[in-house]
Order: sequence, then C-alpha cells, then structure tokens
Amino acid sequence: MHYMKNIIATAAVAVTPMLAWADGIAKVETEKTVSAAADALVTAIEGAGAKVFARVDHGAGAKSIGSDIGASELIIFGNPKVGTPAMEVNRLAGLHLPLKVLVYEDDAGKVWLAYETPAESLGSVEGIAPDAPILEPMKGALKNLTSKAAM
Repeated sequence: MHYMKNIIATAAVAVTPMLAWADGIAKVETEKTVSAAADALVTAIEGAGAKVFARVDHGAGAKSIGSDIGASELIIFGNPKVGTPAMEVNRLAGLHLPLKVLVYEDDAGKVWLAYETPAESLGSVEGIAPDAPILEPMKGALKNLTSKAAM
C-alpha cells in the first residue's frame, strides 16, 4: 500500500506544471505549442466566466517587419468582479488591468505561460499594498488558469 501511495504522489508531481518565479514574473512551463497553450488558456478563462478582450500575436507582428522572435501570444482578459475592487481603491489600477498572460517559446524551445504577479503590477499603485486582500482573487485566477492551460 505504501508503494502505491508513492506511485500516486510521483504521478501527481509529474503532471503538475512547473512554476518559476523571478523579479515578480511567474512562469508556468508546458509541453504544448504556443498556439495550443494559448487556446487552452482562452478556454480556461472563458470557462471561469471571465472575458478575453484581446489575443495579440507578437510573433506575427515581428515577422511583419522581417524579424523573428518565435511564437509569442499575449492574452488580455478580466472579470469586473475581480478587477473593479482595485480600481475602487485607486483608478490608476486600471493602467495594470485587465490581467495579461504571455504565452511564448524561449530560445531553448521551451513554452511558457508568464504573467506579472498582482503584487508586482498593482503593489506600486498608491493605496494598494503588495499584500492587499483585493489582490488575492487575481493571484488565484492567474495561478489556476495558467496551471490549467499548461496541462
């Protein structure tokens, strides 16, 4: 029985997306292509009741000027129930909202879903501390949606 618990625990770790943090940026690695991960993120966002406002293809933009930055898409999305409380504290929070996730392929060929943490992006807005409770729903949404899209 103990052996079976170890197998289950190992399997759970194997399917949990890798999360990396650096300088207020969270990154979730995926085995999917950029397009497939971006599609999965859009599906997860819409399934959670939020709205996708834009899908920006940075890779195509670069190619349009003869440059190649690899596959890269920015998904911009939100939910007024989550973002409005921050803007009620300070309207300048709207400079950092709606939320954004960049899905991109790095130079080594790995695909990532990356986002600026709410504490980093909104923690500098007057009246919003980096540990403000109003940031928790954003933090949870970004973590859950990117993890779901990565799998």
